[in-house]
Amino acid sequence: TGTGNLIAAKLEEIEAELPVGISVDRVAWQGDLVKEAVGGFVINLVESVLIVLVVIALGMGLRTGIIVGGGLVFTILGTIIALGVVGVDLHRVSLGSFVIALGMLVDASIVVADGVAQRLKRGMSRREAAQDAAVKPAIALLGATLVAVAAFYPSIASKTDGGEYGRTLFIVVGIALMLSWLIAVTVVPLMCMDLLPDPKEDDEEGDKEGGAYSGGFYNFFRALLRGAIRFRAFTVLGLLILLGVALGGFTKVDKAFFTDSTRTQFMIDYWAPEGTRIQQVSTDLKEIEQKLLGDERVLNISSYIGGGPPRFYLPVDPEFPYASFAQIIVNTKDLKAVTPMVEEMQTWLNETQPQALLRVRKFTAGPGFTWPFEARFSGPADADRAVLKDLAEQGMRILNNSPYAKDIRTDMRQPVQKVVTEYDDERARWAVVSRVNIASSLRAAHDGLPVGLFREGSNLQPIFLRFAEDERQRLSDSLDTLQVRPALSTKSVPLGSVVSDINLEWEDPILVRWNRRPAVTVQAASAGVSFPNLLADVREEFEAIELPPGYKLEWRGEYFGTLDSQLSLIPGIIASNVIMVFLMVALFNSVRIPLVIFLVVPLGMIGITTGLLLTNNPFSFMALIGGLSLIGMMIKNSIVLVDAIRANETSGMSPYDSVIQAAVACSGPIMLGAATTILGVAPLLQDIFWVAMSVTIMAGLTFGTVFTLVVVPVVYTILFRIKPPKSD
Repeated sequence: TGTGNLIAAKLEEIEAELPVGISVDRVAWQGDLVKEAVGGFVINLVESVLIVLVVIALGMGLRTGIIVGGGLVFTILGTIIALGVVGVDLHRVSLGSFVIALGMLVDASIVVADGVAQRLKRGMSRREAAQDAAVKPAIALLGATLVAVAAFYPSIASKTDGGEYGRTLFIVVGIALMLSWLIAVTVVPLMCMDLLPDPKEDDEEGDKEGGAYSGGFYNFFRALLRGAIRFRAFTVLGLLILLGVALGGFTKVDKAFFTDSTRTQFMIDYWAPEGTRIQQVSTDLKEIEQKLLGDERVLNISSYIGGGPPRFYLPVDPEFPYASFAQIIVNTKDLKAVTPMVEEMQTWLNETQPQALLRVRKFTAGPGFTWPFEARFSGPADADRAVLKDLAEQGMRILNNSPYAKDIRTDMRQPVQKVVTEYDDERARWAVVSRVNIASSLRAAHDGLPVGLFREGSNLQPIFLRFAEDERQRLSDSLDTLQVRPALSTKSVPLGSVVSDINLEWEDPILVRWNRRPAVTVQAASAGVSFPNLLADVREEFEAIELPPGYKLEWRGEYFGTLDSQLSLIPGIIASNVIMVFLMVALFNSVRIPLVIFLVVPLGMIGITTGLLLTNNPFSFMALIGGLSLIGMMIKNSIVLVDAIRANETSGMSPYDSVIQAAVACSGPIMLGAATTILGVAPLLQDIFWVAMSVTIMAGLTFGTVFTLVVVPVVYTILFRIKPPKSD
């Protein structure tokens, strides 16, 4: 926004000096878009904070809500200061990262505050309760926090365009989580000492089973957990069936790289046949411009003929200069008008502009591709262009037979005609005519020769000498009569007397090389379906095309971008898992405990599949990042639960009772922490960039929390061979 303000001030100075009749209009102004996006996200952030505070107050009481909320405010303020130090600005991704992390930022504070409250009920003094509740789980909470941070590491390890978005996510979440742990074990206990109320007499631990953890919910959960452990074979089998159904259902989820943008703009690409003069393209575009300007939903339009506009929006790749190409940027008055206008304009253009290939498309919210479908055929250095064209035509026929493909073309474009004169050395020497003389005469007749400059104020305009239009048209029929003047001569000779033949030949005006290999790319867009559906429909036929020796087929476009982004996460995922395993082994001095925790993580797929199918959201790159963060959240909760089990065992409790009591005691903080995360990201459901990640986290964590509280104890009893008592 600061840069935009400086540019706006400079434009005001320039506009004051412009000639009458010339004005400056804004086609795209990033400063306004950033200001609007940041303002909307500040509202989302405030909404998320309020939601988290209300959930905590309802779940733990008003005073506890104030304590945990105070820790959250300190964490947010401290994180903003730290971001300023490391040079991360407040923008759409950083503010969205705050919202994603909000629920996790209160987890440690909830555990500590709940621990203080329970110890006060058992009769401890305030000082002892605060110290004991902060010190005992401190290492486990630190390990769980580090694990959660490590889960976001793949997003920064990616070296692709998608990694640019994930970098800020990791930095913000990492700083905020570490700061939240520090505040939870230092500031929150002090606040608990002053703000927590004295326990009521009927709240003190009694003789009934469960002590402080008795009541309707706790009794129900205790009975459910005992049943799951007693019939653990059926529990495991049921979960495996659910996981299998979820994995099968995941194949029905649409896949996408990044979703459409919320910009109130769309683009119209105009591709006339190659060889079309730029003047003709300009004439054809006037009808489209009049149609758009006559629509009350259009704010303004900007046309670019012979090439695309400057790169005013990062995800849009500008086109190279082509005389046959034009692009119109359409600004609408409202976002709701974009989708219907895109559909209406595409239908109208198909009916009224049959001479050209026209595409109406939206902007993407992240890295996008001009042509989602791209299949590149390439050959050796001496590859025959005719062979490449034949391969491309086979690919185009496959796409034309698919109901899911539209806007089909190749980047080699159509061949064009050229005039080829066969220079006759003998006759030309007798006439003292050189090749340069012939070239100059042909150029003067058609394109024109520069003969001078015309000064118009401070500008210089070139002066060209060429034949009149009617004479140029007549020359097309009798080019051999064109007069060629030899150098140092005042007499001319007809072109036909110095050349042996004049032919019209076809040539490919655009020659493409990829990694120095001659290549041609078949391009298309998907029609009414997502790109993976189009690819699945034609891939087998494309790969069945018989390729000559030395030729190969490569998939590019969205397929390559998605695959490249996903593969780029693998080094980060490997490093992240190694770090998480190391932290868990170090925490518990056991190999079986990390196995217990990791066996539960895949069950989050049940929630992810359910959420994406119910909301009809695609599994995009941001949803993948959300899935990785979900792993950290589930592992973090599992570490807290397993640490409570080990603490009970250390205190002398029987292994079975340790598992039951720890799960019951941790159910409140874990469910409350999950609720704050789930409801905290709810405001992001209205943002198209974050909606897939939000659904992934909300649905995945909803199911994942239940599985953590039930399945971790079940798997723990299996791996550590803990049998339930017969009288249980």
